Amino acid sequence: MKRLLYSLRCAGEGIGYAVRTQANLRIHLTLTGLVLMAGLWLQLAPIEWAILVVLIAVVLSAELFNTALEATLDRVSSEEHPLAKIGKDVAAGAVLICALGAVLVGLLIFGPHLLALIARG
Repeated sequence: MKRLLYSLRCAGEGIGYAVRTQANLRIHLTLTGLVLMAGLWLQLAPIEWAILVVLIAVVLSAELFNTALEATLDRVSSEEHPLAKIGKDVAAGAVLICALGAVLVGLLIFGPHLLALIARG
């Protein structure tokens, strides 16, 4: 039990560090809040909530992995290196792909609800 609590504390410290230092993570968290409020307002179905929760977890996790990679590469060497740039750029690209996929799925989920609202006038 002590080991589990220690692991949870370390994870919390890592998330806290990322929230404090990473502007993009704060943007993702703000958008997450807006998505959750919109989902409550539109009364999404349980399966729609499940999809959103998975996508939110994927995007936030990708951003955390990106932060971890950047910190590790910066620790290995403070000088610029083409391979370090590639690693950082590829990780950022992975976050972008996750975020764009989440936006597309969000449009598929929220679109019909919003169109129904508009149609009702």
